[in-house]
Amino acid sequence: MQRTWPSKSLGVELLNRLLASAARLRGYEEDLGMTGNQFNTLISILYVGYLLTQAPSNMILHHMKRPSLYLSSCMAIWGVLTVSTGAVQTYHAALILRFFIGFVEAAFFPGAVFLLSRWYKRNELGLRTALLTCGASISNAFGALFASGILGSLDGTLGFTAWRWLFFVEGTLTIVIAVSASWILPDFPSTPNLWLLPDEQILAKQRMDEEVASENEHKSKPEEYYSGLVEALMDWRVWWVGAALNLMSSSQSFGLFFPTLAATMGYSATTSLLLCAPPWILGTATSFVVARHSDVTGDRFWHIVGPLLVAVAGFILAISTMNTTMRYISLFLMTQSPVAYVVCLTWVMNTFSQSQSKRAAAIALVNTLSTASHMGSSYFWPSSWGPSYVNSYLICIFTSVLCIAMLWVFRRHLSRCNEAAEAEEQSLGLPKGLRYIL
Repeated sequence: MQRTWPSKSLGVELLNRLLASAARLRGYEEDLGMTGNQFNTLISILYVGYLLTQAPSNMILHHMKRPSLYLSSCMAIWGVLTVSTGAVQTYHAALILRFFIGFVEAAFFPGAVFLLSRWYKRNELGLRTALLTCGASISNAFGALFASGILGSLDGTLGFTAWRWLFFVEGTLTIVIAVSASWILPDFPSTPNLWLLPDEQILAKQRMDEEVASENEHKSKPEEYYSGLVEALMDWRVWWVGAALNLMSSSQSFGLFFPTLAATMGYSATTSLLLCAPPWILGTATSFVVARHSDVTGDRFWHIVGPLLVAVAGFILAISTMNTTMRYISLFLMTQSPVAYVVCLTWVMNTFSQSQSKRAAAIALVNTLSTASHMGSSYFWPSSWGPSYVNSYLICIFTSVLCIAMLWVFRRHLSRCNEAAEAEEQSLGLPKGLRYIL
């Protein structure tokens, strides 16, 4: 339970991101007097806070003994801010609150991913990362059902419109989960845990000590507080993979507007929200299969390419017709794309494992670059391009293809590094050492 709790917390975080899109269907823009691209700006401002917080937060987390308290405190704060959003009367007040929500939310996902990397080995991380991120897919699926129930039943209750109740209920739920998370979230294996027996604690530490990468820890000299961050900043591969993930996240921007895309099929707001669930449920189920197969086979690249190409097929299908059935099928294809992000993030943890501090920094930096895409991709779906959104889908196709090309270059680089290491070992008669997972 302790190790799967982060997925539930992440689900709450992603549900919070989707609230604005769901609220948009029931007067959110009109009540706050939004015009032009102001709604898109409201969506993108969340990620400005992400850019400022993620890397410093993970470096702080790396040196903490009780990351559970840190992460749960951040959850509680963004819960309070979410409740406050339901009471705003102006667009600018909502904009300010959304910025600060992003500022504190940013600590959770990279922190949870780093926490996973401290408990599981390289060949176990794919499935565990999928379990973590399944909270995001589940929130995409059942968040729509959650929003549908509130929008359909609480409108006018106590004098508040339905979209305000969305923020009240979700914010309160976040606070409740944050309080529980303070003792349910696990800390590091090296930290005494009440829910582990002494023998289990020793086993957990020994498992991670067996990792080949642990031999490369900088134990010969004291590690400076931000040494891992400096190493990550100086490694061009971190920036390269971060840029590729930026493109991948841009291609997945449809997720932020999924209720809007479902509404293009001509159904009511409530029905459109209900129709959002099945595609994400299928995407969640697929992610477990793909991530597990990636772990078993030791392959990352092709398990990224496959889901992205399936999503591209969905984009092409959505472009080619306005038929209701075909467009709904296209949504099922698109929701296969997020598993590529899961596998790619696992690849990052596998590649930058020379030291725990560098891994923490690399995860945060790569995720920061990925998150930066939402600042621009929020404008990929203007209402004026609807209901077909042909231009939006073309952008998603382009970013998907470019992402695949960049990751292919990354794979070729790692392959050459493996070949060079093998040649050196053979010439010097050394035992087989660390190899990059491709």
